[in-house]
Amino acid sequence: MDQPSGRSFMQVLCEKYSPENFPYRRGPGMGVHVPATPQGSPMKDRLNLPSVLVLNSCGITCAGDENEIAAFCAHVSELDLSDNKLEDWHEVSKIVSNVPHLEFLNLSSNPLSLSVLERRCAGSFAGVRKLVLNNSKASWETVHTILQELPDLEELFLCLNDYETVSCSPVCCQSLKLLHITDNNLQDWTEIRKLGIMFPSLDTLILANNNLTTIGESEDSLARLFPNLRSINLHKSAGLHCWEDIDKLNSFPKLEEVKLLGIPLLQSYTTEERRKLLIARLPSIIKLNGSIVADGEREDSERFFIRYYMEFPEEEVPFRYHELVTKYGKLEPLAVVDLRPQSSAKVEVHFQDKVEEMSIRLDQTVAELKKHLKTVVQLSTSNMLLFYLDQEAPFGPEEMKYSSRALHSYGIRDGDKIYVEPRMK
Repeated sequence: MDQPSGRSFMQVLCEKYSPENFPYRRGPGMGVHVPATPQGSPMKDRLNLPSVLVLNSCGITCAGDENEIAAFCAHVSELDLSDNKLEDWHEVSKIVSNVPHLEFLNLSSNPLSLSVLERRCAGSFAGVRKLVLNNSKASWETVHTILQELPDLEELFLCLNDYETVSCSPVCCQSLKLLHITDNNLQDWTEIRKLGIMFPSLDTLILANNNLTTIGESEDSLARLFPNLRSINLHKSAGLHCWEDIDKLNSFPKLEEVKLLGIPLLQSYTTEERRKLLIARLPSIIKLNGSIVADGEREDSERFFIRYYMEFPEEEVPFRYHELVTKYGKLEPLAVVDLRPQSSAKVEVHFQDKVEEMSIRLDQTVAELKKHLKTVVQLSTSNMLLFYLDQEAPFGPEEMKYSSRALHSYGIRDGDKIYVEPRMK
């Protein structure tokens, strides 16, 4: 006998939140209690469900009894229906219209592109403030219908929907603050500018993992398109290859947070160079790639920027360089200090009345030095005493008595002296 291809929202709700599976307490009773009622009569109990319902990956295809949904879900504010089998917007509408306080709805990975969303169905979403349609392949016509019927929508998630273009809505959505549209294939900036037209109040725009190419827009136009944009995420924008695109981000009048990892332009720089060059070019940002930009770090980065470009040909020096020179003046190059230990030294070897200048390796031991000096002073190593004289030492020569001690531990430098004496028998 064939099993049914899917289950109703109400069926899954009763199974998941039954007393056996979900002993959730809130007031008298526990779990879901379905009272015996005449067929078709509404349930009056609110029931002991949480206000956040997670019913993802449950095989839901339809709503079920709407009266029961209304009785169960009168207090529910968040509903996760992701990765189910809902393909009819009418069934989604039956669920949502009976959840009067719903503010967050996740419909990701449901095959909803198979049906058309009519405006009367979309009207049941009117109270939703956060809507997730990731991997639903929702068409732009569906998105436009939603925007017209959700006057309080603040956050919209449209990731993984295979968008290559953006279709402008006939009306602007003044309420939207956050748009998450990652992992699509939006390459041309002319498509991104349509988002600015549709969402003039946008505060956060997350465009990561698109193939965005150059930002082909004038500075004045960018300021008009995104007048309220505070945060932008351009992670892995594979087409960004020039610094002029980064400079154009300064055109957004309220921008203060930028994410820019994994773009081709920055691949040839070290991690430190990337951060400092970006901070110096973006004077208004207070957070870069998730990290706060402190005042001291900004000044260090801007000074680094001046020194980085000071030797470039005039035609390759960015305008920002001249702004920073006006702020700090022309800086001297930083002295190059080699902190690596010295590997050799030129010393004077004194034996009796002879003086010979020699270059000795400092990584060798006292015993190895004695072997090296054996042919010079004509003494056996067992009959040889060495004394080291630091040219600046106030206390006279120091006997080099430990055969296994490395020469660099004495701090030997060019110009120091080593005295060789025969051991007294």
